[in-house]
Amino acid sequence: MSAVDLEVARQFLAALATVANTGERELLYPFLADDVQWVTPRRDLAGIDEVREELTWITAPESFDLEFEATQTTDLGGGRIVADVHELYRARATGEVAHTRDRQVDLTIRDGKVARYEMRVTG
Repeated sequence: MSAVDLEVARQFLAALATVANTGERELLYPFLADDVQWVTPRRDLAGIDEVREELTWITAPESFDLEFEATQTTDLGGGRIVADVHELYRARATGEVAHTRDRQVDLTIRDGKVARYEMRVTG
């Protein structure tokens, strides 16, 4: 089951990267369990309906192009996958690096869906 969980996590992270660049949050919903917990340092959401209504802060950056890369993915077993994510923001007008962020995404996969998403800022 662990290989399946890891593949679901990889597909979800790829969709998350697309959403971060396009703002098209609907791409995430097929990956999420109905009772998903979405946890960030500023807000916790519970259930797919709340995620659909309240997950409004993921929008395409207006002035930047975003490069989103999962630099390391670790399977902790039991459906838990942790990914280190590096975000690099380039000024859209010049292509120059504006800033970077490092995050850790902790996923719990259950029955082929993301049951818990927790994001921590690490740098």
